[in-house]
Amino acid sequence: MIEFKNISKHYELKGQNIRALDEINLTIPAGSIFGIIGYSGAGKSTLIRLINLLERPTHGQIIINQTDFTALDANALRHQRANIGMIFQHFNLMQTKTVADNIEMPLKLLGVAKAERQKRLNELLEFIDLKHKKDAYPDELSGGQKQRVGIARALANHPKVLLCDEATSALDPQTTQSVLELLKKINKEQGITIVMVTHEMDVIESVCDYVAVMEQGKVIENGSTLEIFSQPKHPTTKTFIQTVLQQQLPVNILNNLENKNHNSIYNLQFLGTSAQETVVQAAIKQFDISLNILFANMTEINGSVIGQMFIQLLGDAEIIQQTITFFEQNGVKVEQSGVKV
Repeated sequence: MIEFKNISKHYELKGQNIRALDEINLTIPAGSIFGIIGYSGAGKSTLIRLINLLERPTHGQIIINQTDFTALDANALRHQRANIGMIFQHFNLMQTKTVADNIEMPLKLLGVAKAERQKRLNELLEFIDLKHKKDAYPDELSGGQKQRVGIARALANHPKVLLCDEATSALDPQTTQSVLELLKKINKEQGITIVMVTHEMDVIESVCDYVAVMEQGKVIENGSTLEIFSQPKHPTTKTFIQTVLQQQLPVNILNNLENKNHNSIYNLQFLGTSAQETVVQAAIKQFDISLNILFANMTEINGSVIGQMFIQLLGDAEIIQQTITFFEQNGVKVEQSGVKV
């Protein structure tokens, strides 16, 4: 488990005190994939670099598996850092070294015997499916292959924690997905806690168990990925989710429909089993109303379905209210033109 307790980080810039992080309190469960999302300048990369103390907090504690990293001396910190691997947006491979040399480097620095290094190297090349590139140089690799080498290097010393700082931002969508699948495999098979910094909500949706949303050096919202996607509270969180799961109709379409029939547009949000049931069909059969489906989509997060549907309800006001109550009784959240009913 990783705990941030009252963490702040301040910089002096041109005589001004810049608050990069402001009183962060956050817990990352052991064995989870935890996403940290925010726009540029939100403080997310600073936060992840505090975990292995590449940067030190101005004040506060960072506790990993009950060890207070901020209280360690240089030798103890060096020993503990061996349990933390890190991968980067631009791979950070040594250009004059082969794939094998890059992966072996952490083990060489720790003085691991050659026979043991070779054994671990072969295991990792097999794991990332790059045995055939063992003697290649970084310039001979694709972006996805470079990141796989970066992942293998980070795993060389059997870390308990893997830090990923915008690890897929420089990759195309197809390659991104393959790297994310590899990270999921690492988490599942090796039980490694993975902390991911990203500005892409679809990355969070694809792999993360939990997510923290950051803005201006603060954590503005955090929880399970399912909870954040299904019940976002902060406007910034809603904006991020909108990139994956459309939560608003285009304004011109909404206004056109509203002008013709005021307060007739509703947003239905389905969660879990209700998303897979024919609740809407049941409502049409049971109530004497006109129900027009304007837009619908859904996504799956950790085995649970989240669905959204925009509908127009026309008919007697009392029957419309009965229909809304029916939806809510069947586990569907109902909002009217962005305003909660």
